[in-house]
Amino acid sequence: MALEWVVLGYTAGAEAIMLLLLTVPGLDGLRKGLIAVTRNLLKPFMSVVPFCLFLLMDIYWKYEMRPTCDADTCTPSEYLRHQKSIMKSQRNALLIAAALILYWLLYSVTNLVVKIEQLNQRVERLKNRD
Repeated sequence: MALEWVVLGYTAGAEAIMLLLLTVPGLDGLRKGLIAVTRNLLKPFMSVVPFCLFLLMDIYWKYEMRPTCDADTCTPSEYLRHQKSIMKSQRNALLIAAALILYWLLYSVTNLVVKIEQLNQRVERLKNRD
């Protein structure tokens, strides 16, 4: 089960790096190539959404099927294991939320950058006409 979280973490990291490179000012020379790469990667990255939903259902199922452990009914080692399990679930839920938000931001920023490029080309054509 750890491999899927590693894949999701690397995907979220790649999304964050691409988002950062798209929004950093001064990279106009790289921006056209970066836009092309990002637009081509948006469709494969769309698989993150159902993958995250699957992982979220997995967390929910584990939460519902987890045996309850209060301080009175468990040994200290069982209680510690229970608390670690809860913390891992919370960490994984944050990773899911980050991956989904970063995908949405990457999609939105890429569309905005493409529209800005199109508008700049339109302005240049209008300037050249006059």
